[in-house]
Amino acid sequence: MVPADVRTVTANPDDGRVRELTRGSRPTAVVIVNPRVRDPHGLRAACDRIAAASGWAEPVVLPTTAEDAGAGMARRAVSDGADLIVAAGGDGTVRACAEAVAGTDMPLAIVPCGCANLTAVALGIPAHLGPALRIALHGQDRWIDLASADGVLFTAMAGIGLDAAIVEATRSSAKRLAGWPAYAAAATGHLLRPPSSFTIRLDGGEPLIRLARSVAVGNSGLLPGGFPIMPDAVLDDGMLDVVILAPAGLLGWASVGLRVIARSRHDDPQLERHRARRAEITADVDLPRQADGEMLAAGRSLTVDVRPHALRVRVGRVSRSSLGS
Repeated sequence: MVPADVRTVTANPDDGRVRELTRGSRPTAVVIVNPRVRDPHGLRAACDRIAAASGWAEPVVLPTTAEDAGAGMARRAVSDGADLIVAAGGDGTVRACAEAVAGTDMPLAIVPCGCANLTAVALGIPAHLGPALRIALHGQDRWIDLASADGVLFTAMAGIGLDAAIVEATRSSAKRLAGWPAYAAAATGHLLRPPSSFTIRLDGGEPLIRLARSVAVGNSGLLPGGFPIMPDAVLDDGMLDVVILAPAGLLGWASVGLRVIARSRHDDPQLERHRARRAEITADVDLPRQADGEMLAAGRSLTVDVRPHALRVRVGRVSRSSLGS
Protein backbone atom coordinates (compact mmCIF):
# COMPACT_ATOMS: atom_id res chain seq x y z
CA MET A 1 0.00 0.00 0.00
CA VAL A 2 1.25 3.50 -0.85
CA PRO A 3 1.16 5.86 2.16
CA ALA A 4 -1.66 8.39 1.89
CA ASP A 5 0.62 11.38 2.33
CA VAL A 6 2.64 10.64 -0.81
CA ARG A 7 1.41 12.43 -3.93
CA THR A 8 2.02 10.12 -6.84
CA VAL A 9 0.97 9.41 -10.38
CA THR A 10 -1.09 6.28 -9.89
CA ALA A 11 -3.44 6.41 -12.87
CA ASN A 12 -3.57 3.73 -15.52
CA PRO A 13 0.04 3.30 -16.74
CA ASP A 14 -1.11 3.60 -20.34
CA ASP A 15 -3.13 6.82 -19.98
CA GLY A 16 -0.25 9.05 -21.11
CA ARG A 17 0.03 10.93 -17.81
CA VAL A 18 3.81 10.78 -17.77
CA ARG A 19 3.94 11.94 -21.37
CA GLU A 20 1.67 14.88 -20.52
CA LEU A 21 3.89 15.94 -17.63
CA THR A 22 7.11 15.76 -19.64
CA ARG A 23 6.04 18.10 -22.43
CA GLY A 24 6.99 21.33 -20.68
CA SER A 25 10.04 23.47 -21.34
CA ARG A 26 11.78 22.37 -18.14
CA PRO A 27 13.39 18.94 -17.81
CA THR A 28 11.41 16.30 -15.96
CA ALA A 29 12.65 13.52 -13.72
CA VAL A 30 10.58 10.40 -13.17
CA VAL A 31 11.19 9.08 -9.65
CA ILE A 32 10.43 5.39 -9.27
CA VAL A 33 10.11 4.81 -5.55
CA ASN A 34 9.71 1.73 -3.43
CA PRO A 35 6.73 2.70 -1.25
CA ARG A 36 8.31 0.92 1.73
CA VAL A 37 10.99 3.61 2.12
CA ARG A 38 11.19 4.93 5.67
CA ASP A 39 10.06 8.52 5.01
CA PRO A 40 8.01 8.69 1.80
CA HIS A 41 6.58 12.10 2.66
CA GLY A 42 10.05 13.53 3.20
CA LEU A 43 11.22 11.98 -0.06
CA ARG A 44 8.35 13.53 -2.00
CA ALA A 45 8.84 16.94 -0.40
CA ALA A 46 12.60 16.87 -1.04
CA CYS A 47 12.07 15.90 -4.68
CA ASP A 48 9.70 18.86 -5.20
CA ARG A 49 11.90 21.33 -3.34
CA ILE A 50 15.21 20.43 -4.94
CA ALA A 51 13.70 20.16 -8.42
CA ALA A 52 12.11 23.61 -8.12
CA ALA A 53 15.39 25.13 -6.92
CA SER A 54 17.24 23.47 -9.78
CA GLY A 55 15.00 24.62 -12.62
CA TRP A 56 13.42 21.22 -13.15
CA ALA A 57 9.72 20.56 -13.52
CA GLU A 58 7.81 18.93 -10.66
CA PRO A 59 9.00 15.31 -10.61
CA VAL A 60 6.67 12.51 -11.59
CA VAL A 61 6.68 10.02 -8.71
CA LEU A 62 5.67 6.44 -9.45
CA PRO A 63 5.43 3.86 -6.65
CA THR A 64 6.52 0.33 -7.42
CA THR A 65 4.02 -2.49 -7.03
CA ALA A 66 4.06 -6.24 -6.59
CA GLU A 67 3.43 -6.53 -10.33
CA ASP A 68 6.00 -3.93 -11.43
CA ALA A 69 9.21 -3.50 -9.43
CA GLY A 70 10.09 -0.51 -11.62
CA ALA A 71 11.12 -1.89 -15.00
CA GLY A 72 7.76 -1.33 -16.71
CA MET A 73 7.43 2.18 -15.32
CA ALA A 74 10.95 3.07 -16.39
CA ARG A 75 10.34 1.81 -19.93
CA ARG A 76 7.19 3.91 -20.23
CA ALA A 77 8.99 6.95 -18.85
CA VAL A 78 11.69 6.56 -21.49
CA SER A 79 9.13 6.30 -24.30
CA ASP A 80 7.16 9.25 -22.90
CA GLY A 81 10.16 11.57 -23.07
CA ALA A 82 11.44 11.81 -19.51
CA ASP A 83 14.87 13.40 -19.10
CA LEU A 84 15.99 11.35 -16.12
CA ILE A 85 15.00 8.18 -14.28
CA VAL A 86 15.61 8.20 -10.52
CA ALA A 87 15.52 4.89 -8.65
CA ALA A 88 14.58 5.63 -5.03
CA GLY A 89 14.84 2.39 -3.11
CA GLY A 90 17.24 -0.46 -2.56
CA ASP A 91 19.28 -2.61 -4.89
CA GLY A 92 16.16 -4.37 -6.17
CA THR A 93 14.62 -1.10 -7.35
CA VAL A 94 17.92 -0.07 -8.93
CA ARG A 95 18.19 -3.45 -10.67
CA ALA A 96 14.68 -3.19 -12.10
CA CYS A 97 15.21 0.34 -13.43
CA ALA A 98 18.63 -0.54 -14.83
CA GLU A 99 17.10 -3.46 -16.69
CA ALA A 100 14.65 -1.09 -18.37
CA VAL A 101 17.13 1.60 -19.46
CA ALA A 102 20.10 -0.66 -20.28
CA GLY A 103 21.48 0.07 -23.72
CA THR A 104 19.67 3.42 -24.02
CA ASP A 105 20.97 6.97 -23.53
CA MET A 106 18.65 7.54 -20.57
CA PRO A 107 20.64 8.36 -17.42
CA LEU A 108 19.73 6.52 -14.23
CA ALA A 109 20.19 8.29 -10.90
CA ILE A 110 20.05 6.53 -7.55
CA VAL A 111 18.63 7.75 -4.27
CA PRO A 112 19.64 4.98 -1.85
CA CYS A 113 16.74 4.14 0.45
CA GLY A 114 17.22 0.42 0.88
CA CYS A 115 19.09 -1.93 3.16
CA ALA A 116 22.40 -2.66 1.43
CA ASN A 117 22.52 -0.06 -1.39
CA LEU A 118 25.54 -1.82 -2.90
CA THR A 119 25.52 -0.03 -6.26
CA ALA A 120 25.01 3.39 -4.68
CA VAL A 121 27.93 2.82 -2.30
CA ALA A 122 30.18 1.67 -5.14
CA LEU A 123 29.28 4.80 -7.12
CA GLY A 124 29.90 7.12 -4.16
CA ILE A 125 26.27 8.21 -3.91
CA PRO A 126 25.68 9.61 -0.41
CA ALA A 127 23.13 7.99 1.85
CA HIS A 128 21.51 11.31 2.79
CA LEU A 129 18.44 12.28 0.79
CA GLY A 130 19.29 15.88 -0.11
CA PRO A 131 22.84 15.28 -1.41
CA ALA A 132 21.71 12.21 -3.36
CA LEU A 133 18.93 14.17 -5.06
CA ARG A 134 21.28 17.02 -5.91
CA ILE A 135 23.63 14.56 -7.58
CA ALA A 136 20.64 13.16 -9.47
CA LEU A 137 19.82 16.58 -10.92
CA HIS A 138 23.29 18.16 -11.15
CA GLY A 139 25.75 15.28 -11.34
CA GLN A 140 27.76 13.94 -14.24
CA ASP A 141 27.05 10.87 -16.30
CA ARG A 142 29.23 7.79 -16.52
CA TRP A 143 28.80 4.51 -18.37
CA ILE A 144 29.18 1.39 -16.24
CA ASP A 145 28.92 -2.33 -16.85
CA LEU A 146 25.95 -4.54 -16.14
CA ALA A 147 25.93 -8.29 -15.75
CA SER A 148 23.43 -10.97 -16.67
CA ALA A 149 22.67 -13.95 -14.41
CA ASP A 150 20.77 -16.50 -16.51
CA GLY A 151 19.29 -13.60 -18.45
CA VAL A 152 18.46 -11.43 -15.40
CA LEU A 153 20.38 -8.15 -15.52
CA PHE A 154 21.98 -6.89 -12.32
CA THR A 155 24.30 -4.11 -11.24
CA ALA A 156 26.10 -5.37 -8.12
CA MET A 157 26.26 -9.09 -7.33
CA ALA A 158 24.67 -12.46 -8.03
CA GLY A 159 25.33 -15.74 -6.30
CA ILE A 160 24.38 -19.33 -5.69
CA GLY A 161 24.54 -21.04 -2.31
CA LEU A 162 25.08 -19.40 1.06
CA ASP A 163 24.81 -15.76 -0.03
CA ALA A 164 21.44 -16.39 -1.66
CA ALA A 165 20.25 -18.38 1.37
CA ILE A 166 21.05 -15.40 3.61
CA VAL A 167 19.17 -13.03 1.30
CA GLU A 168 16.20 -15.37 1.33
CA ALA A 169 16.26 -15.64 5.13
CA THR A 170 16.39 -11.89 5.72
CA ARG A 171 12.86 -10.66 6.31
CA SER A 172 11.80 -7.41 4.65
CA SER A 173 10.56 -5.99 7.93
CA ALA A 174 13.93 -6.63 9.58
CA LYS A 175 15.75 -4.94 6.70
CA ARG A 176 13.61 -1.82 7.03
CA LEU A 177 14.16 -1.60 10.77
CA ALA A 178 17.77 -2.72 11.12
CA GLY A 179 19.33 -1.99 7.72
CA TRP A 180 22.28 -4.08 6.60
CA PRO A 181 22.85 -5.73 10.04
CA ALA A 182 19.68 -7.71 9.29
CA TYR A 183 21.76 -9.68 6.79
CA ALA A 184 24.37 -10.40 9.45
CA ALA A 185 21.69 -11.62 11.83
CA ALA A 186 20.24 -13.90 9.17
CA ALA A 187 23.70 -15.26 8.37
CA THR A 188 24.23 -16.73 11.83
CA GLY A 189 21.91 -19.63 11.12
CA HIS A 190 23.57 -20.49 7.81
CA LEU A 191 27.33 -20.20 8.36
CA LEU A 192 27.76 -23.88 9.17
CA ARG A 193 25.42 -25.31 6.55
CA PRO A 194 27.03 -28.22 4.67
CA PRO A 195 29.19 -27.25 1.67
CA SER A 196 28.30 -28.28 -1.86
CA SER A 197 30.41 -29.45 -4.74
CA PHE A 198 30.79 -26.74 -7.39
CA THR A 199 32.21 -26.83 -10.90
CA ILE A 200 33.23 -23.35 -12.07
CA ARG A 201 34.31 -22.61 -15.61
CA LEU A 202 35.71 -19.12 -16.30
CA ASP A 203 35.80 -17.78 -19.87
CA GLY A 204 35.54 -21.33 -21.19
CA GLY A 205 38.73 -22.45 -19.44
CA GLU A 206 39.48 -25.59 -17.52
CA PRO A 207 36.87 -26.32 -14.84
CA LEU A 208 37.60 -25.57 -11.20
CA ILE A 209 36.17 -28.23 -8.87
CA ARG A 210 35.59 -26.89 -5.36
CA LEU A 211 33.80 -27.96 -2.19
CA ALA A 212 32.38 -24.63 -1.09
CA ARG A 213 29.52 -22.88 0.65
CA SER A 214 28.88 -20.22 -1.97
CA VAL A 215 30.02 -18.85 -5.30
CA ALA A 216 29.28 -15.19 -6.00
CA VAL A 217 29.91 -13.09 -9.09
CA GLY A 218 30.25 -9.35 -8.69
CA ASN A 219 30.17 -6.32 -10.93
CA SER A 220 30.99 -4.36 -7.80
CA GLY A 221 32.73 -6.11 -4.93
CA LEU A 222 30.81 -5.05 -1.83
CA LEU A 223 28.89 -6.97 0.78
CA PRO A 224 26.05 -5.33 2.76
CA GLY A 225 27.64 -2.83 5.11
CA GLY A 226 30.19 -1.85 2.48
CA PHE A 227 32.65 -4.65 3.22
CA PRO A 228 34.85 -5.27 0.14
CA ILE A 229 34.94 -9.01 -0.44
CA MET A 230 36.26 -8.34 -3.97
CA PRO A 231 38.65 -5.41 -3.48
CA ASP A 232 39.73 -5.29 -7.12
CA ALA A 233 36.21 -5.03 -8.53
CA VAL A 234 35.50 -1.98 -10.69
CA LEU A 235 32.14 -1.10 -12.19
CA ASP A 236 33.39 -0.10 -15.63
CA ASP A 237 36.32 -2.42 -16.41
CA GLY A 238 34.45 -4.96 -18.55
CA MET A 239 35.25 -7.73 -16.08
CA LEU A 240 33.45 -9.74 -13.43
CA ASP A 241 34.94 -10.73 -10.10
CA VAL A 242 34.26 -14.24 -8.83
CA VAL A 243 34.57 -15.30 -5.20
CA ILE A 244 34.49 -18.89 -3.94
CA LEU A 245 33.71 -19.10 -0.23
CA ALA A 246 34.68 -22.28 1.62
CA PRO A 247 35.45 -21.44 5.28
CA ALA A 248 36.02 -24.40 7.56
CA GLY A 249 34.06 -23.80 10.76
CA LEU A 250 33.77 -20.66 12.84
CA LEU A 251 37.53 -20.04 12.89
CA GLY A 252 37.52 -20.17 9.09
CA TRP A 253 34.73 -17.60 8.97
CA ALA A 254 36.66 -15.40 11.38
CA SER A 255 39.73 -15.58 9.14
CA VAL A 256 37.68 -14.70 6.06
CA GLY A 257 35.96 -11.84 7.88
CA LEU A 258 39.23 -10.29 9.00
CA ARG A 259 40.63 -10.43 5.48
CA VAL A 260 37.53 -8.81 4.03
CA ILE A 261 37.61 -5.99 6.58
CA ALA A 262 41.33 -5.45 5.95
CA ARG A 263 40.83 -5.49 2.14
CA SER A 264 43.39 -8.28 1.99
CA ARG A 265 44.08 -9.82 -1.40
CA HIS A 266 45.45 -12.99 0.14
CA ASP A 267 43.62 -16.06 -1.15
CA ASP A 268 43.57 -19.62 0.12
CA PRO A 269 41.13 -22.54 -0.10
CA GLN A 270 38.74 -20.73 2.26
CA LEU A 271 38.53 -17.53 0.19
CA GLU A 272 39.44 -17.75 -3.48
CA ARG A 273 38.94 -14.97 -6.03
CA HIS A 274 39.12 -14.85 -9.83
CA ARG A 275 38.30 -12.47 -12.68
CA ALA A 276 36.51 -13.31 -15.92
CA ARG A 277 34.00 -12.06 -18.47
CA ARG A 278 31.85 -15.18 -18.17
CA ALA A 279 31.34 -17.54 -15.25
CA GLU A 280 29.51 -20.85 -15.57
CA ILE A 281 28.73 -22.34 -12.17
CA THR A 282 27.24 -25.78 -11.55
CA ALA A 283 26.42 -27.37 -8.18
CA ASP A 284 25.67 -30.97 -7.26
CA VAL A 285 22.33 -30.08 -5.63
CA ASP A 286 19.64 -27.44 -6.03
CA LEU A 287 20.67 -24.27 -4.20
CA PRO A 288 19.18 -20.80 -3.58
CA ARG A 289 20.16 -18.19 -6.18
CA GLN A 290 19.94 -14.39 -6.15
CA ALA A 291 20.76 -11.32 -8.22
CA ASP A 292 21.03 -7.95 -6.43
CA GLY A 293 18.97 -9.28 -3.56
CA GLU A 294 16.19 -10.57 -5.78
CA MET A 295 15.58 -14.29 -5.41
CA LEU A 296 15.79 -16.43 -8.54
CA ALA A 297 14.32 -19.89 -8.68
CA ALA A 298 16.49 -22.42 -6.87
CA GLY A 299 18.65 -24.47 -9.20
CA ARG A 300 21.92 -26.26 -9.79
CA SER A 301 23.53 -23.77 -12.14
CA LEU A 302 24.13 -20.08 -12.67
CA THR A 303 25.74 -18.51 -15.73
CA VAL A 304 26.86 -14.90 -15.50
CA ASP A 305 28.07 -12.68 -18.38
CA VAL A 306 29.30 -9.11 -18.33
CA ARG A 307 27.61 -6.40 -20.43
CA PRO A 308 30.33 -3.74 -20.81
CA HIS A 309 29.28 -0.07 -20.57
CA ALA A 310 25.58 -0.93 -20.79
CA LEU A 311 24.23 1.57 -18.26
CA ARG A 312 24.48 5.36 -18.07
CA VAL A 313 24.47 6.44 -14.43
CA ARG A 314 24.49 9.81 -12.70
CA VAL A 315 27.40 10.29 -10.29
CA GLY A 316 28.77 13.13 -8.21
CA ARG A 317 32.12 13.20 -9.90
CA VAL A 318 33.76 11.25 -12.67
CA SER A 319 36.80 9.39 -11.41
CA ARG A 320 38.14 5.87 -11.36
CA SER A 321 38.09 5.79 -7.57
CA SER A 322 34.37 6.49 -7.44
CA LEU A 323 33.63 3.42 -9.54
CA GLY A 324 35.62 0.89 -7.60
CA SER A 325 34.44 -1.16 -4.67
